[in-house]
Amino acid sequence: MEKTAALASGILQGIGGEKNIQRLENCMTRVRVEVHDDDELDLPRLKQLPGVSGYVKQGQQHQLIVGPGKAAQVVDAMRALMVGGDATASFDDAERTKAQAKARYKAPMSDALRQLANVFIPLIPAFIASGLITGIINILKRPDIVGDFATQYPNLLGILGIFGSAVFAIMNILVGVNAAKVFGGSLAMGGVMAGILSSPQLAQITLFGEALQPGRGGVIAVLLVVILMCWIEKRLRAVLPGSIELILNPLLTTLIAGSVAIVALQPLGGWISEAIAHGASLAIDRGGLLVGAVLSGTFLPLVLTGLHQGLVPIHVELVQAHGYNALLPILSMAGVGQVGAAIAVLMKTRNARLKKVIKGALPVGLLGIGEPLIFGVTLPLGKPFLAACLGGAVGGALISYWKVATVITFGLSGLPLALTIVTGKVMLYLLGYLVAVIAGFLFTWLLGFNDPEE
Repeated sequence: MEKTAALASGILQGIGGEKNIQRLENCMTRVRVEVHDDDELDLPRLKQLPGVSGYVKQGQQHQLIVGPGKAAQVVDAMRALMVGGDATASFDDAERTKAQAKARYKAPMSDALRQLANVFIPLIPAFIASGLITGIINILKRPDIVGDFATQYPNLLGILGIFGSAVFAIMNILVGVNAAKVFGGSLAMGGVMAGILSSPQLAQITLFGEALQPGRGGVIAVLLVVILMCWIEKRLRAVLPGSIELILNPLLTTLIAGSVAIVALQPLGGWISEAIAHGASLAIDRGGLLVGAVLSGTFLPLVLTGLHQGLVPIHVELVQAHGYNALLPILSMAGVGQVGAAIAVLMKTRNARLKKVIKGALPVGLLGIGEPLIFGVTLPLGKPFLAACLGGAVGGALISYWKVATVITFGLSGLPLALTIVTGKVMLYLLGYLVAVIAGFLFTWLLGFNDPEE
């Protein structure tokens, strides 16, 4: 705890004190800070702080990589040190526009895709639990591993099956609520819109000569409808008198958005989701080595630009459509290549601090959390980052060729993902993992790098 408090104090000093903080938050591995004045930042000092393994700027946000679990502790410690308390105030529209104009490192559409990803990120713990439970069930059903366990304890397997599939039973509702939060609408109304699209009673209604399909379009349809709902809700709030707005706004919003949803947006969402699921599956099934190499080899650059967040709904659609996800194991090889590259750097470098960073980041890198290795090791060195991408491409090519798939949507990667791989493909995934590590190591060793001075 003393180290956490010291790191929190050092970050506060390096960013110019609490008065310079516009927004303070964290994700799994990073302390995320938005400041009033970038000139007050002492970046060299921040990068050298013990416990900080990397720094990256995305838009107006400064991100310090401190590791999984630790990020939340550091932010809590920073807030405890701040006289003003919790720094969570968002930019107003004018400030946000100005900050976005100053942003230099983000790719086009990255903000919109980040908003989209924010709908699903809160669901990660549920996806992880679901995938791991499903993996446990697959193991318990194998007589060559646990004997006749499945026949002796069918009720136990049935209960575990309910635990593992529960998130998908309420997926659309969860997405509706989160989408309303992200796009500025009423959370309950977001859930209502998703409930309308998922209602089993839709099957009893015929429209334009065809019976409606409950749940058609999956999360894509829900996103379209909730975005419309938020827009209508905001417009009605602006024009309705305050005395009746509380009553008429939800009524009119439900009637208007619900009607448009049934007539137009759910069919549109259905076409989009079917195209995504079929297109992605077709590319992976028939693309083989080449598609796997391209997907995995280019994934880390997508992460750097923020464009990878647009893949999140595709992961969800693949599982909803097929019951498995063939894309996630391919993309996970990108992080595996980083592990091999980092091992090569560890063996060649003479820089004591770099060795310390690698030794601290490698364990979590093996578990699929690659940000400390990317931003603390390979990316600053240049060539190792390219070598890691090439190593990941080799692993991704094999995973695609072997048609390895997982039962999880997203949230897991690295070695833990092996627990969620479909039956019969686990050893192939582990072999692809090993090959990606070796390839990342060899490419880094051959390309070399400029060893930083002490």
